[in-house]
Amino acid sequence: MEYLMIALKLIVGLSILNVWLVRSKKSTDWRGGDANNIREEFKNYGLPVWFMYVIGTAKVALALLLIASIYYPQFEAVAAYGIAFLMLGAVTMHIKISDPLKKSLPAFSFLVLSLVIALL
Repeated sequence: MEYLMIALKLIVGLSILNVWLVRSKKSTDWRGGDANNIREEFKNYGLPVWFMYVIGTAKVALALLLIASIYYPQFEAVAAYGIAFLMLGAVTMHIKISDPLKKSLPAFSFLVLSLVIALL
């Protein structure tokens, strides 16, 4: 079970870091609406640019804390519940703009995985 938890933490944490630090300016099939990058995605959601920076900073910080929780378990609950909360917001934004269900799949998956981490 310990190795499974480590794997889940790495999957969630590294995936979030990939989205926000490596692929933030690239188009993907998962972006909200017809967005080609994160900035356009937040515009499609009707959110201001400053909020993108707040959410991005929170997601990166929580992803790093989740990875750190492999060695420092005291960070686990804050990181996992924090990511779950932000992913709930992401799913809500996809629903708000009537995205196809497919576009919500990554956020929903990370929401579920974060709750698994937090509750087990």
